[in-house]
Amino acid sequence: MEQSVISPGNRVTGPEKETQKLKRTSNWKKYMWGYLFLVPAIVIFIIFLWVPIIKGMVYSFYNIDFVKGNTFVGFDNYVKIFNNPDLWLSVKNTLYFMFLTLVMGFWVPIAAAIAISELKFFQGFARIAAYLPFVVPGVVLYGMWRWMYDPVGPINALLGWFGADPVSFISDGRFSMISIVFMETWQQFGSAMLIYLAGVLSIPRDWYEAAEIDGAGVWSRIKYITLPSMRSLIMLMLILQIIGTSQAYQSQLALLDGGPNKATLTYALFTVKNAFTQLDYGAGTALGVLMFVVLGILGIIQFKLNREEY
Repeated sequence: MEQSVISPGNRVTGPEKETQKLKRTSNWKKYMWGYLFLVPAIVIFIIFLWVPIIKGMVYSFYNIDFVKGNTFVGFDNYVKIFNNPDLWLSVKNTLYFMFLTLVMGFWVPIAAAIAISELKFFQGFARIAAYLPFVVPGVVLYGMWRWMYDPVGPINALLGWFGADPVSFISDGRFSMISIVFMETWQQFGSAMLIYLAGVLSIPRDWYEAAEIDGAGVWSRIKYITLPSMRSLIMLMLILQIIGTSQAYQSQLALLDGGPNKATLTYALFTVKNAFTQLDYGAGTALGVLMFVVLGILGIIQFKLNREEY
């Protein structure tokens, strides 16, 4: 009778090795069509994501000129952007924007999800109503909020009823970023709310029933059951929000073009202006590479913090 031989390095030889080889071949044949269906998506992913990223890294060391041709300049683009005072202003504004979104907006979808999950009636209507702002097109959104923030718009009219003076929400640098964050929170919280709501509804209802039997009220159930159960989800959404807000520029560009007096000039908007307004593609790609490095580090941190989820 044939015996399999075990080498000193625990390597299987003989019939068992052939069995493992046949098993791998069988698995490949079993999943071959699934792998083939993934090929188009992988090719598109490489062409439209990784190729531009790699080319951007290369172009950050060149002076891009579509007429005379590209010229290698080494680290000159990086030196130029680090010596530009607008870089540090844009970083400061971006950090301020991120801070405001955390203070003003991060807790809103969590509170909305918990409140909707506690509803006994009209829960479906509340979900739809909370999500509706998210589907408003950008052109309509910015036009609507420009009107609402106008000195003679409805918000100032409401303040006037209470005897307050009109506020220049978007033309005053003290309020412009806060106004943008308020608008973004109103539009964006619905999508995050659905994710949190799914997390709340996945918590076993037996825990809540047992807590109610023990006399726990609504706040006690939220404090000791809901929030601890959603801790991993909240941390994941926090990291994703930090990454998302670090790339913000659309609202700042559409509403104020970085004004007034560069009060809403974020890092991403500064990058776009360098590349497509000043046509300095070398500096623009260098700024993009720096953002890629920072976001890559944040992505690694996210993976480390949520390693158990993977």
